[in-house]
Amino acid sequence: MKKVLALTAIVVVALLVAGILAGLFFVNSLVKTGVETVGPKIAKVDMKLDGASISLFSGEGSLKGLVVGNPEGYKTPSAIQVGQVSVAIQPGSLLSDKVVVRRVSVESPEITFEGSLSGNNLSKIMENVQAFTATQSASAKTGEPKSKKIQVDDFQITGGQINLSMTLLGGKAVRVPLPDIRLQNLGQGGDGITPGDLMEKVFKAVLEGTTKAVSGALGDVGKEAVGTVKDLGQGTGKEVEKVTKGIGDLFKKKP
Repeated sequence: MKKVLALTAIVVVALLVAGILAGLFFVNSLVKTGVETVGPKIAKVDMKLDGASISLFSGEGSLKGLVVGNPEGYKTPSAIQVGQVSVAIQPGSLLSDKVVVRRVSVESPEITFEGSLSGNNLSKIMENVQAFTATQSASAKTGEPKSKKIQVDDFQITGGQINLSMTLLGGKAVRVPLPDIRLQNLGQGGDGITPGDLMEKVFKAVLEGTTKAVSGALGDVGKEAVGTVKDLGQGTGKEVEKVTKGIGDLFKKKP
């Protein structure tokens, strides 16, 4: 009898451990699959995630090695690269209609800005996201099945850097800081927001912050270029004045 009880206890413990491991695998696999399948459908660019590690009990964890690709026609390897994203999810909400995310902290992202202020890789991704959400809204009005919703209480991006890839810089490497971004109370109350709506809000904030930083950087580079031309001391005064004015006008352009 004792042997039977002992064997039963071992089986129960083994099943519990197996259940916990399966749950952990399910959560982490779900996050990775979501990023790599849902993300590209919304933004129309490749997205890769090295892995996710989230506790089934506390909901605390991290995502590692996130890479957001570029739209067709752009030459740089990626638009955004993030080494680590810290997250806190309400565990019980994972199987509900609305996933509740308490915190998302994106740490030191590397953003590549390719193109110009009037048209670039980030603005193209934004256009793709907006097109998706518009289609999604139209589908919702026709009564099509609703997708899972999300609530994000606090979303932060800190320590970001922007690498400029622009022909007008003449090969000059320019790297500028991204202003910190914080979004709060996204999807609170009611049904929450869709993944597409969330991505649109986040990309809008990233695009605005990046554009502002790039505008400032181009202004500084423009001043340096004008000064360089004035110091050349070559050619006629009219020629120098013409080139100087052209460079000045170039860097005064706004999106």
